[in-house]
Amino acid sequence: MSLTPPIDTSIISRQQLLSCSRGEIPCDLVLKNGQVVNTFTGEVLEQDVGIFQGLVAGIGQYSGHHEVDVKGRYICPGFIEGHIHIESSMLSPLQFARAVVPRGTTAVVCDPHEIANVLGVRGVSFMLEFSKDLPLDIFSMIPSCVPATDMETSGATLAPNDIDMLLARPGVPGLAEMMNFPGAIGGDPEVLAKIRTALDRNQPVDGHAPGVSGKQLQAYCACGISSDHECTTLEEAREKLRAGMYIFIREGSTAKNLEALLPLITPETAQWFLLVSDDRHPDDLLAQGHLDHILRRVVALGLDPITALKLVTINPAIRFGLKMRGALAPGYLADAVIVDDLSSFTVHQVYKEGRLVAHDAEEVEKHFCPAAETDHVLPVDSIHIDWTAVDFRIPAQPGKVRVIECVEGQIITGLTELEPTISRDEAVADPARDLLKIAVIERHRASGNMTNGFVRGFGLREGAMASTVAHDSHNLIVVGTSDALMLAASRLVADSGGGIALLNHEKSIILPLPIAGLMSMESLQEVSGILFRLKQFAEEMKIKIDNPFMLLSFLALPVIPTLKITDKGLVDVLAFQTVPLRVE
Repeated sequence: MSLTPPIDTSIISRQQLLSCSRGEIPCDLVLKNGQVVNTFTGEVLEQDVGIFQGLVAGIGQYSGHHEVDVKGRYICPGFIEGHIHIESSMLSPLQFARAVVPRGTTAVVCDPHEIANVLGVRGVSFMLEFSKDLPLDIFSMIPSCVPATDMETSGATLAPNDIDMLLARPGVPGLAEMMNFPGAIGGDPEVLAKIRTALDRNQPVDGHAPGVSGKQLQAYCACGISSDHECTTLEEAREKLRAGMYIFIREGSTAKNLEALLPLITPETAQWFLLVSDDRHPDDLLAQGHLDHILRRVVALGLDPITALKLVTINPAIRFGLKMRGALAPGYLADAVIVDDLSSFTVHQVYKEGRLVAHDAEEVEKHFCPAAETDHVLPVDSIHIDWTAVDFRIPAQPGKVRVIECVEGQIITGLTELEPTISRDEAVADPARDLLKIAVIERHRASGNMTNGFVRGFGLREGAMASTVAHDSHNLIVVGTSDALMLAASRLVADSGGGIALLNHEKSIILPLPIAGLMSMESLQEVSGILFRLKQFAEEMKIKIDNPFMLLSFLALPVIPTLKITDKGLVDVLAFQTVPLRVE
C-alpha cells in the first residue's frame, strides 16, 4: 500500500517535468549552492535541487525561473514524524501545522486515539477532514483500541466494521498501536478481526507491547504486528528487533527513551528505527521544537547526523508507504528543509511541494488556510454531565482507605493504605497530611457515573484543579481540598466546553479546550501562554509537582500501574480489576 501525493501527474505535466529533468526548459524553482543530503547513499553533495510543479525535477546543475541561493547550507528532505498523538499538543490540526512546519516537519503519521475515545468515527473523521489543505501532510492511523478497557466509560466504540470503513479512507496508512496485547497474544477474535482488516489491505499494524518478551512476544508479532514504541531498555528493543519489529524510539514530553536505546542503532540495524515523539506538549513545542529537537539530541549523544536524518525521513516513508517522500530525488515531492548545519539543525527555510512555507522559524501565513475551522463544523459539543448525580461526599467508615500515591515525573503511581481524616461523619481531604480528594465524573453520556477517592503527592494547601484531558477515555477528573472547590473547578471546565482549570477562593484560571475537551482553536503561543500562567498559579498555590496537569491527566489511565481511578471505580492495575475504596 502506498499513499499517492496530491500532484498533477497527467501525461502533459509529466512530459514537462521530464523536459526540466533533461535541462531543456527552466525549472519553476532551483535551490542553488546547497549541500544536498542523500538519504539513499548517506552522501552529502554540493548540488542544485531543480523543482517543477511541486516535484523534484532533478539533482545536479539546473536553472530556473526563480533561483534561491542557499549559501552552502544543507538541503534535507522534509522531516516525517512516525508516531504522534496530535491531541497531546492541545492544538487543532491547523495550529499544530503552524507549530511544527517552521521546525522542518512536512508530514506526520498520527494516531487520533484520544479524540476517537471521545467521539469515535466522528473524531477520526474530524482529524482527516481538518488536515486537508495544510502545508503539512497529516496521515491518520486508525485507532485499534476504542475503548481501551471496559473499566471506564468512553465516549464511543470503534468496532471491526468501523475500522474497516475508516481504513479505506484517503490519507490512512494503517492500523494504530494495538494496546490490547493480551487479546492479541491470546487470539481474541475481535482483536484478530481488527488486525485482519489492515493486513488484507496490505497496511501496516503498529504495536504497543511494554515489557512483552519470550513466546508472548513471538505470538504478538505472529498476529501481524510489526512495530513497537514502548521499549525502555536495550534488551527489550533488541529482542523486538530480532522478532522483525520496527523500533520507534520515543523522545517526547512524557516518555524519553533515546539515551537507553541509542546504542542499538548501527549501520546494520538503522533501517529498522524511527525517531518519534509520541506526545509533544505545547510548551515543549514552543521552547524546544519538534523533530528538530530530537535530531539535536540524538546527534549530541553521538549518532551520525545522516543516519539520524534517515530515521525521520526515508525510514518512516518506507514504513508507512508514503510514496515519493523521505528523499530528495527525481519525481519525489519537493519537500525540503534547509538547515544551517547538521548539529544544531537550525531551520532556515521549509519548502512544501516547492512552495516556501516557513522562513527562519516563522510560517508564510498565506499557506496556512484556516477557512475550514469555523465553530459550526468543529466537534465542540462533548460535555454531557448529569450534575444532579455529582456528589463528592465520602461517608465515614471504620478502617483504612486505598490512596493513590503520585510519583514525581512518572505516570505510574503507588498504592498507600491510610486512615482517613473524619469530619461530620465524612472522610474528608486533609491538606496538612497532603491527602486530597480525587474524583472522576463521566462526561460523555450523562450516565451519572462517578468515583470518589483520595490521592497524595500534589502538596496543594487550598484549591482544586480539574481537566477533561484524562487518558484514555477523557472523562472529567478533579482533585481538591474541599467538595465546594472541586465542584467549582468541575463546573468551570464543563462550562468552557472542556479544558484545564485551577482555582482557589480568590482566583481561577482556565485553558478552554472546546474541541472534544482535548484541543484548542487558538495558536501555540496562546495555549502555551495560558499553560505558563497555570503553572505559575500552581507554584503560588504551593503545588510541589512540576507539571501537575500532566500528572492529573494520567491518574485515570487504568493500564499503567499501580492504583488509578475511573468513573467505574478505583482500579488495581496489577490485578486488572476494580477495588473498593475501603480496605476490607
